[in-house]
Amino acid sequence: MKHLDLNLLPQLQVLLELRNVSRAAERLQLSQPATSAALARLRRHFDDELLVRVGRVYELTPFAQALVPLVEEAMQYVQRATRVRSGFDPASSERTFVIAASDYATTLMVVPLRRYLRTEAPGVTVDFIPNSSVHGELSEFSRMDLLVGPTGYRLQGASRHVFRDTFAAVVDAEHPILERPAVNLEDLATSPHAVGFFGEDIHTPPDRLFEAHGLHRNVAAVATGFLPLPWLVEGTDLLAMVPRMLAARAQRGAGIAVIDFSDDLETSLVEAMFWHPSRDEDPANVWLRSAVQRACSQLHHLHAPDAHPVTIQRTDSG
Repeated sequence: MKHLDLNLLPQLQVLLELRNVSRAAERLQLSQPATSAALARLRRHFDDELLVRVGRVYELTPFAQALVPLVEEAMQYVQRATRVRSGFDPASSERTFVIAASDYATTLMVVPLRRYLRTEAPGVTVDFIPNSSVHGELSEFSRMDLLVGPTGYRLQGASRHVFRDTFAAVVDAEHPILERPAVNLEDLATSPHAVGFFGEDIHTPPDRLFEAHGLHRNVAAVATGFLPLPWLVEGTDLLAMVPRMLAARAQRGAGIAVIDFSDDLETSLVEAMFWHPSRDEDPANVWLRSAVQRACSQLHHLHAPDAHPVTIQRTDSG
């Protein structure tokens, strides 16, 4: 049997991931007939169907399932070899990097990161994709250069902390809770909440705070992620707990008030960047990590909210 044409490796990777010829063709920017022809060649090479129709969808054969981690690993080594050999000059590069991050992290990072790109790498583009589309596994780094996500959720890869944020409560600027002389955690729990949803089994730092004090939030509205919450509470009786720097960013355009927690109730969120260990010494990835790190070092200066004088204290019984 002849050796596999390495030009088919990217097609094989995408076909195994998407399990759909039309979607694979779109991802690869090839015609559907060309992608179908690539699949036919791959089937002949491996003497296996790879994709089989089950009802209205295609599924991987057992052999194809065994191929997935091997193909992902092979692509990592190919990418590492080509990138290290070519070097990287940010001033002249026209490369496009891909960073997976939440809407929250993207909203904070994009302004300072763009400043570095304009001065150091005017031809470089950074595309942000939602980290909700990835699971943080090493195999997924074949389609992204960095993942920016919270620590403590078993994300894989080499990592480095990039910034730390704390949570605050946000309410409409005319919310009656602002008229109280003091607010405790129980008051907060009984108020109608807007909360961010990240998945069935994901417990956020605010979830853990109320659970630790034996309190259940009065959830009245649910949105995807933290980003919509400051605008969701505006003009309503809702309350939301969001990262403090996001609250500061939203405060510029929304009629909201920010209420801080007392020091003993401080709830934090630490974001890190993750990358495939094979890219530790890749010059392009090293530069990108440096640019992200430097951009994130400015976040607390750029995003400081004007907080309400009342702080949220422990419950009376706590």
